[in-house]
This record gives sequence, structure tokens and C-alpha cells, in this order.
Amino acid sequence: MVGPASSAFTTLAQRRVVEDQLLSEEEIRLLAQIASGVTADIAARKLELSARTLRRRLRTICDKLEVNSPIEAVVWAARRQLI
Repeated sequence: MVGPASSAFTTLAQRRVVEDQLLSEEEIRLLAQIASGVTADIAARKLELSARTLRRRLRTICDKLEVNSPIEAVVWAARRQLI
């Protein structure tokens, strides 16, 4: 492909790589636990974290992704097939 379409595709592909690098593997595992439907306390136990640490990390993930709630972060990750 040559021309505007190829540059648009390249830009889209580059943006996808950047988006996927926003979250660490640990953060993706945390979102996967939340997506499974368990409570924050159970997710924290499974990830060997305190509930407070889990909530703090969820807030950090939300800030990174510029979303307002953990469920929006889960949706973000699911749409990108990260979880």
C-alpha cells in the first residue's frame, strides 16, 4: 500500500502497540481477575495483595487508561483482547 491509506494503517498499528504497552503483565492479570467477576477482596487474595493495594493499583490503571472506573478498564482490555 502506498499513499494516505498506508500511512493511516501505519499510524493505527503504531497506536495499537503503544496502547498495548500501557499495562504491565501484572496489571493485565489484575484486570483479568476483576473481569472474572470475583470481589476485590477475593481478587486481592488470589493475587497475593492486600485489598488496599489492589484498589490503589486499580486506580493507577484507571488513571493510565484515562477511564473513570475499573469496569471501564476491564472493557478497554477486553476490546484489545488482552484479557
